[in-house]
Amino acid sequence: MSEPEKEVTIYDIAKKLNISAATVSRGLKDHPGINKNTKKKILNAAAEMGYRSNSFASSLRKKHSNIIGVIVPRLNSNFMSDVIAGIEKVVNEANYNLFISQSLETMKKEVSNAKAMFNNRVDGLLVSLAYDTTNIEHFEAFVNRGIPVIFFDRVQEHDQFPSIFIDNYKAAYNITTHLIDQGCKRIMHIGGSQLRNVYSDRFNGYKKALEDHNIPFEKDMAIINNLSANAGSETAQLILKMPVRPDGVFVANDICAVSCMQTLKKEGVKIPQDIAFAGFNNDPTACVIEPNLTTIDYKGYEMGEVAAKILIGHLDNHDDLHQTHSLILRSELIIRESSLKKSKNI
Repeated sequence: MSEPEKEVTIYDIAKKLNISAATVSRGLKDHPGINKNTKKKILNAAAEMGYRSNSFASSLRKKHSNIIGVIVPRLNSNFMSDVIAGIEKVVNEANYNLFISQSLETMKKEVSNAKAMFNNRVDGLLVSLAYDTTNIEHFEAFVNRGIPVIFFDRVQEHDQFPSIFIDNYKAAYNITTHLIDQGCKRIMHIGGSQLRNVYSDRFNGYKKALEDHNIPFEKDMAIINNLSANAGSETAQLILKMPVRPDGVFVANDICAVSCMQTLKKEGVKIPQDIAFAGFNNDPTACVIEPNLTTIDYKGYEMGEVAAKILIGHLDNHDDLHQTHSLILRSELIIRESSLKKSKNI
């Protein structure tokens, strides 16, 4: 195997052109004191020889890297793709680059991602927490170095870390109330890890809506799983075996809701006549399933934009991060066929 080529340095360019390394360095940085022709020769030689500027070394000198880190639970979710698109727009316009990593829903991976971001000297970090993260000590090194960290969507309350999220409690309360208004009296909730604000708030909003409408909360009507398509299908099998089935199901995300609906439909369950369904996130699958799924819409793109703007504002203009300690974005209940029992004359 041939040896990898050595990295070309400014000294190699200087030797080739028979000028000083200092002149090459100034030419590459577009220094005004360098003659135009000399500058052109330097740039041509650099391109020809395959010179790469050492941005890492220059970032050490400048004390910043112009890199924003992003840690998300998974990249294959429609919502997260939208968030990243929103972040990218703002970050690129401000001349920063983006490092993106995914924790794959585990705290262990999130810790190693955070370490990598720290070692790569990111200027700031945007984080949506993994499914099973129990503490956020791995982000304290950033605070100690004065590197801003902002949580979004899946957040944890902390004095040092601003948070951007929606009012999950209120959204869940509204969607459960909608099911009750449609005549549902036995409503199941399929939720996620109660360690995460998004899922505990949705669960509590559901319980409060039941309480306010004098419907007793039953423990076996709350299923906690990982909200995957697989989990939706498994929960459908559980529903089919129940002596008294629910007449409404509110699921904390759309992927799990759609899968649960599909499995029930195959077994002859009519939706919404037998069981009304509602999800959360307004995933594209919500409009593919028949009947279309009632859900909560909140804009990932907007959340990404807002998070990035706050971070860049702090880095570039020294805006006080803690003025916007918790920012709650809007969400909207979208009613579709899957929950409309009354229109089916039930």
